[in-house]
Amino acid sequence: MGQTQRKAQTGADAHALRGQKSKPTPTPPDEARIVDIRGRRQTEKVTKSSGNEDGTHLKEQWEKVAHRLRAELGEDLYTSWFRRMEVEGRFDDTLVVSVPTRFLRSWIQTHYVDRLLKLCDEEMGDTAKVDIRVRPRGKPVAPMAPETQSRAPDAGTVPKPITEPGQPAAAGAAEKRPAAGGGSTLDHSLVFETFVVGKSNVLAHAAAVRAADAEVNAPSGFNPLYIHSQSGLGKTHLLNSITAHIRNARPHRKVLYVTAERFMYQFKAALNAKDMLSFKDHFQGTDVLLIDDFQFLTGKSMQEEFCHTFNSLVDSKRQVVIAADLPPAQLDNIDARMRSRLTGGLVVDIEPPELELRREILKARIADAARRDPSIMIADDIIDFMANRIRGGGRELEGALTRVIATQQLTKSAITVEMASVAIRDLVNPSNGQRVKIDDILRVIGKHYNVPKADLLSPRRARSIVRPRQIGMYLAKTLTTRSLPEIGRRFGGRDHSTVLHAVRKIESLMQQDDKLAREVQLLVRLLEHP
Repeated sequence: MGQTQRKAQTGADAHALRGQKSKPTPTPPDEARIVDIRGRRQTEKVTKSSGNEDGTHLKEQWEKVAHRLRAELGEDLYTSWFRRMEVEGRFDDTLVVSVPTRFLRSWIQTHYVDRLLKLCDEEMGDTAKVDIRVRPRGKPVAPMAPETQSRAPDAGTVPKPITEPGQPAAAGAAEKRPAAGGGSTLDHSLVFETFVVGKSNVLAHAAAVRAADAEVNAPSGFNPLYIHSQSGLGKTHLLNSITAHIRNARPHRKVLYVTAERFMYQFKAALNAKDMLSFKDHFQGTDVLLIDDFQFLTGKSMQEEFCHTFNSLVDSKRQVVIAADLPPAQLDNIDARMRSRLTGGLVVDIEPPELELRREILKARIADAARRDPSIMIADDIIDFMANRIRGGGRELEGALTRVIATQQLTKSAITVEMASVAIRDLVNPSNGQRVKIDDILRVIGKHYNVPKADLLSPRRARSIVRPRQIGMYLAKTLTTRSLPEIGRRFGGRDHSTVLHAVRKIESLMQQDDKLAREVQLLVRLLEHP
């Protein structure tokens, strides 16, 4: 090949190579057909010329989905899980939405993705999948409601903190960070109006009302408020009532009701997502924090985090309300410093309901059932019978009433005392005295009064020992089936007359001293519900 031919061939090859380079690179179909609702180019989506028009229509459809979600789930669940979800775009039969945290994405995918997909398919049509993504931290979190949806600023724009008039800038800056998840689900039937007040719970009820009526940065005068009782006496009812009252009467206050189990779950989720900042903001940014079943809070790191949250809220004069099965001093799995802080507020005990309160609880539950079914009618003598036989709290009373009503409806028989007796026979006297042993009594008495077991069994007559010893004998007589001589032998070889004197002494003192009566009732609860 001559030099002229080689030059011509080389020129042709270069021209062909330039022609290949000048051809546009085809856009992957998965990107080309995604409609960007904001009408701008992003790294993971390619905008069509009709993006703005399609985006507006997509936003309108999404608002309908959001409106139905709020109607079906209720305001609490919707605000907790979907308020911060935004629609990003659509690719064929796949809808792309985003949330601010991996925790939210994981929770929605686990619990709500099927319902979300169903609503999207019904409102938008031809939706086979919902792709939930996590927004980068640089992108602002624009809360979305069914009525309006904020348009996000262009990519790379740093949003300014959103502040209300008179609100500190730091508080506004916190709005940029996503919440760590929602609180626990509320029972909307548990409100102050349905809480039956009696002698045994009047103090706890009054304290709860005061906490619910307090203004922001003006706690109720006792912070924290710590409510304890055995299960089923109304702790959860009061915490639900406080939350519902604040949300209805003072919607500007940020109130969060959560169980200890839920607190621990969100803590673990934040650790796994490496998003502890959002977790701290979520809990420390509330005006009123309510923790239920506090006795289940375990784990050193979780207790330390709760302690930080607790100190932050109390020091900034925001209300904390805690409910547990035991008083702070009996929470052996809680750090001593935390127990000390809990006793610095108001500690209130809800005692088992007295006979008159049990009657009133039954009447209230019967009236509520009669509103749903007018055929339900229960005579006063049956109410008196049930109130005398069921010694537990509202939960046991409601369970007994449900059995009586169900028996009447299923067997078509009249509600009589005999029928009620049969229906609730296995609910009567649930605290079997044989469960409690004298060794258990000696252990609980010794721990509560800080008296060694050897001193309780010794002949010592010091007042600090005699009174706990007498209370122990009284508990042994009322909670066990042991005879007086046997109790005397177990309490250091004492005569049966000594035991009888101790029992009568404590019974007499309990009638005169309400504090001692509550103290003995607490010891009974500790023994029957170890």
